[in-house]
Amino acid sequence: MIVLKATQDQVLGALQAVAGIVERRHTLPILANVLIRKNGPSLELTTSDLEIQVRTTAELGGDAGNFAITVGARKLIDILRSMPADQTVSLTTNQNKLILQGGKSRFTLQTLPAEDFPLVQEAADFGPAFSVPQKTFKHLINQVHFAMAVHDIRYYLNGILFVAEGKNLTLVATDGHRLALAQAQLETEIPKQEVILPRKTVLELMRLLKDGKGEEEAPIELRFAGNQAKFSFSGMEFVTKLVEGKFPDYNRVIPKNHKFRVTMGRQPLLASLSRAAILTSEKFKAVRLAFEPGLLSIASSNAEQEEAKEELEIDYSGDVIETGFNVTYLMDALSNMSQDMVSIDLNDSAASALITIPEQTGFKYVVMPMRI
Repeated sequence: MIVLKATQDQVLGALQAVAGIVERRHTLPILANVLIRKNGPSLELTTSDLEIQVRTTAELGGDAGNFAITVGARKLIDILRSMPADQTVSLTTNQNKLILQGGKSRFTLQTLPAEDFPLVQEAADFGPAFSVPQKTFKHLINQVHFAMAVHDIRYYLNGILFVAEGKNLTLVATDGHRLALAQAQLETEIPKQEVILPRKTVLELMRLLKDGKGEEEAPIELRFAGNQAKFSFSGMEFVTKLVEGKFPDYNRVIPKNHKFRVTMGRQPLLASLSRAAILTSEKFKAVRLAFEPGLLSIASSNAEQEEAKEELEIDYSGDVIETGFNVTYLMDALSNMSQDMVSIDLNDSAASALITIPEQTGFKYVVMPMRI
């Protein structure tokens, strides 16, 4: 049976869409495979790591019929990548093997039975579905993902909190040293739902979501259950386990009633911090910021007694405030924005700083100070 017959770029595109979650090494060898299921003329590709399952449906030619098999996902992708984009490739079955052909090339690949593939059991209690434009959703994730913890023993920090309530969708990420929050308006009101998406899921969604080029308003449909989330977009279905646990009360972390505010160019500030970061110590990455009327001084030093100093003219007339921050935390926030201006709210040298975007009320970034 001819499972598929299409150009290399069509087949590769469909495979790459689902292969991001496939681990090269796994305790279950079949999880390194992609499940290929033929339903009449349509081809369904599914991958799983037991916690996340990604499925896409494509029309890739071949014989119509019902058939299912699994084959090594990465190997198939590596072979396809080595072929020209416009070359027609075919995948045919031969007993318990698959034969991939393109031009004068022929590859015989070992398979494992489809019935052994461990599909994720979908929850029965999904809440109401709601939609957001993919561009908006991707933008929200981009604004907060960098503040997620990595391998923290407080496992509920290794992901992003999603809160959908009324007509608001709020995303929050924190690693205990900084916190990022981004909000967007929904078109329809929905009952309150609060879930924590795992880090791997967040990074995979960032890879798959379209950012508006040609699909400006293509929506993503979201549904949440007690221990699962389901996303449907661009012919794909994405099911993931959720992180269990109680996310910290983020509203208590966001400082209010600041005495002083500085609004300045984002790019010049990022450039100055990037230069100062070169001479920070590898371990602490600390920079000193001194705000005084009309001037921001940025300084760093390291164990080799090397020093960097930067000065920026700013529109500021408040008290002199000297404070220290992890420069990476500041640069992460600034480099994930696209706006020209950024505001920094301060109280004193021991208080957290609040970074906001003047023309966008839905973004807040809190960073704790360092003692230097």
